[in-house]
Amino acid sequence: MQTAYDIVIIGAGPAGLSFASSMIDTKVKILMIEKSSIESLSAPQPDGREIALTHLSLKILKKLGVWDLVEQAEVSLLKEAKVFDGDSPSLLNFKSDKSSIEALGYLVPNYQIRKALYQRVSQADNIDIIGDSAVDDVKYKGEYSEVVFSDQRLVNTKLVIAADSRFSNIRRKVGIPAIMKDFSRVMIVTKMNHQKSHENTALECFDYGQTLALLPMVGNASSVVLTVKTDQSEEILKMNRADFNEKMTKDFRGTLGQMTQEGDRHSYPLIGVHAQTFIADRFALIGDASVGMHPVTAHGFNLGLRGQSILAGLVKEALDHGQDIGSTALLKLYEKKHINLTRLMFFGTNGVVALFTNDAPAIKQVRRLVLKFAEHFPPIKYLISNHLTEAKTNPFKPFEKILKKLPF
Repeated sequence: MQTAYDIVIIGAGPAGLSFASSMIDTKVKILMIEKSSIESLSAPQPDGREIALTHLSLKILKKLGVWDLVEQAEVSLLKEAKVFDGDSPSLLNFKSDKSSIEALGYLVPNYQIRKALYQRVSQADNIDIIGDSAVDDVKYKGEYSEVVFSDQRLVNTKLVIAADSRFSNIRRKVGIPAIMKDFSRVMIVTKMNHQKSHENTALECFDYGQTLALLPMVGNASSVVLTVKTDQSEEILKMNRADFNEKMTKDFRGTLGQMTQEGDRHSYPLIGVHAQTFIADRFALIGDASVGMHPVTAHGFNLGLRGQSILAGLVKEALDHGQDIGSTALLKLYEKKHINLTRLMFFGTNGVVALFTNDAPAIKQVRRLVLKFAEHFPPIKYLISNHLTEAKTNPFKPFEKILKKLPF
């Protein structure tokens, strides 16, 4: 027996749930299919990851009615960001205190966003969510597509949206190739308390042999992100707490005093992905299924939120004009609006990672020069800050066309 839906979303992660939230005020009938259980979706557990929201992302979440469902007591303002290069005095610094904005961005635990998104979607009458289920294939039938479950159930739909992670199985099944970049690194994250205040400042230190980041949380606590080579990760994950505390205190040069691990240590292999196209017949990729970023620039969630917002806006326009929501013209317009920025961010970020994780003496000198140049060339700092905050003033407009071509 076949069931019909207007839209089928494969994957109920942040991107899929965000798109579903965008469709709550429409009359389209939506089905979400997720491998995980409904219990895990409704009550996600802390996973160590903090999401750095840009002002645009915050605006989207507010528009979706999701932001008010986030536990505000766990939201931390990001007022300043500092980038260091090993033991070099080279520094790139961004601040929000010289503008009309309260912060560069907003740090929110990943599980809080997931919980708020699911809460919003679960209240919708036009959205069905099926857990513990997998999609085996999607078959294009002309006027509709047929979604085939792993247990051979069938669902017909006008549009299929894949949001099933950067390792998307359905992306491969419909024939969309993707570029994968294995960084041979593992990201280890945990929550740590510290004696001194972080003053709402994020730190990024491209230390020699490892990368250290600190994201300020509420109170005297921070999310610490340690990125190391894959063959070194197991030793750090198995390290007892006393030794780990001592390592982190030493690695951060005692800047925040004694550091003490509070949460569990979580690890994530770093693999970047970019699909070569975001669309197929009656099919679109969003979130990590379209582009999975290296976390160094903290743009993964923000790009996913932007992409679903673009697609949702086009679908709503089609509905308003009585047009086909799965048409090739609509999907091509979505791709045109989104893919060029993601390519720039993906390859630009990979270039930054390559530069700042290469410890060859000549490369060290190059990146020190890059940091010094960026720190003392205001248009570059303006462009990055403006991208984060959507500031309206632009004292460096003559430089903008040139700056937008830079990878960072």
